[in-house]
Amino acid sequence: MQDEVETEEIIKDIFQQGKTCFIPRYRFQSNHMDMVKLASPDEISSLPKTSWNIHQPAEGDVREEALSTGGLDLIFMPGLGFDKHGNRLGRGRGYYDAYLQRCLQLPGPKPYTIALAFKEQLCPQIPVGEHDMSVDEVLCEDPCEAEDQIP
Repeated sequence: MQDEVETEEIIKDIFQQGKTCFIPRYRFQSNHMDMVKLASPDEISSLPKTSWNIHQPAEGDVREEALSTGGLDLIFMPGLGFDKHGNRLGRGRGYYDAYLQRCLQLPGPKPYTIALAFKEQLCPQIPVGEHDMSVDEVLCEDPCEAEDQIP
């Protein structure tokens, strides 16, 4: 989304390294999300846009889903705000929290989660609910400034 860190170069790098990339496909009117396989970094711009102006494969577009083939190693977590304890403020639907809960049902380790943040998104404290999942690491554009922002 426009107020989130751009991930286009990260996606290109994933493919340049010969790794597999999955992107979210949201089911509206619910909090269900799948992570579906992306064929190439160039494919994103040709995908249909949702009402949130996000490119994602259409519902009928059959794709490999990460949980059906062993899960994920790493997930970049979006959010509106983050604190130094890894708590995140999402957009209120719980898509990523529910997806991480599904990941925990699989054998093996939980995917490592990283939030990409602008320094303005760092907060002293984020309120959390019982279903909120924290992130393992918050990466900020300027860590020195970011640490000064959080008491």
